[in-house]
Amino acid sequence: MAVIEYALDENVAIVTMNNGENRFNFDFFEAFNKVLDEIENETKANVLVLKSADEKIFSNGIDLDWLMPAVQKGGPEVGKKFGLGLNSLFKRILTYPMITIAAINGHAFAGGAIMTCAFDFRFMRTQRGFFCFPEVDINIPFTPFLIALTKKAIPMYKNIEMKLTGKRLTAEECEEHHIIVKACHIDDLMSEVLAFAKGFNKDRKMLKAMKEGLYADAIQVFEEEYGK
Repeated sequence: MAVIEYALDENVAIVTMNNGENRFNFDFFEAFNKVLDEIENETKANVLVLKSADEKIFSNGIDLDWLMPAVQKGGPEVGKKFGLGLNSLFKRILTYPMITIAAINGHAFAGGAIMTCAFDFRFMRTQRGFFCFPEVDINIPFTPFLIALTKKAIPMYKNIEMKLTGKRLTAEECEEHHIIVKACHIDDLMSEVLAFAKGFNKDRKMLKAMKEGLYADAIQVFEEEYGK
């Protein structure tokens, strides 16, 4: 089974992460970018939905068990390459020429939660799964681009609380604070997401232009950190 795969449902490309906790490493970046290339260049889809094949976990973020030994072996350049790959993928999602929707069907922790902030809209399952930034407890500071990315998706009063305390939010709390569109029972999550997704029929070029304006602050921060 591929690390990441997709299927088409009318105008919607449904992307599925298949690698358990869906932690980020070079293989993850390569697989995700390949799927984004195929959808953009080989289909007529104009909405992209992301979900996890795992019943409990959407994504737990950076694969630290892989990254730390890789940096120790390869030196700081490996860490820099990883950071560029991570942020470049998030920026690509942010500016992707389609409506993008994260169907958070399990825990979204750390980088996994941050990644959902790059999407235009988010839905989340109820009963099982938290949305959380635990970086304060694992001593990983937010970079300026990731701060800008989360500010676009999470109201500032809640953004500050989540970052400084590491508080875990339920789907209901995420809906209350307008982080997600809707909290859904797992049995209804994808039907709700697809009903929402299929209501869009927007031109890709127009969406690209709109996003470059709407998300200009985050894009500028990325370019200041990493270049165009």
